[in-house]
Amino acid sequence: MTNDRVKSELASMLDEFQQQMHVLGDIQQKRAKLMATGFALQKRVTVVVNADGVVIETRFDDDLEGLSLYELSKAVTEAAQAAATELARKSAELMNPLQERRGRMPKMSDLIEDLPDLNARIPEPIPASTAPPNSPERQENNERGMTFTNVEDLDDITPGRIRADDW
Repeated sequence: MTNDRVKSELASMLDEFQQQMHVLGDIQQKRAKLMATGFALQKRVTVVVNADGVVIETRFDDDLEGLSLYELSKAVTEAAQAAATELARKSAELMNPLQERRGRMPKMSDLIEDLPDLNARIPEPIPASTAPPNSPERQENNERGMTFTNVEDLDDITPGRIRADDW
């Protein structure tokens, strides 16, 4: 790749970066105004969250008579989780234009020969559990602990075979 072409590509990338920063500023302002609503018990329990997923309103219909506190608390949790899911969908939708622009930009690995594509090495996020704190799912995860797969079996090492200098 010629030096002039690299300079041209970099200048184009910088221009696109500046445009993306303007788009990002607009997205951030829209995001700050986002709200999402979740429902439970046939819309008799309503939870509204703000853009950060913080509950900003909880409403109950008058006809919740006869429900136990457990049923009511479960409904509030269900409505809050539904609101969080809706918020995630709205946030992703808001970010789509920026993601599309980003996808059209050349990667550094396209410009510099033999540079690996580092984005391909970013691990996928692990979804957070929605299980309650003392649920079996959470207990199982705590009991398993960390698992190591690239290990050596040290059963055949006898005392005296390893010296401090070997470390």
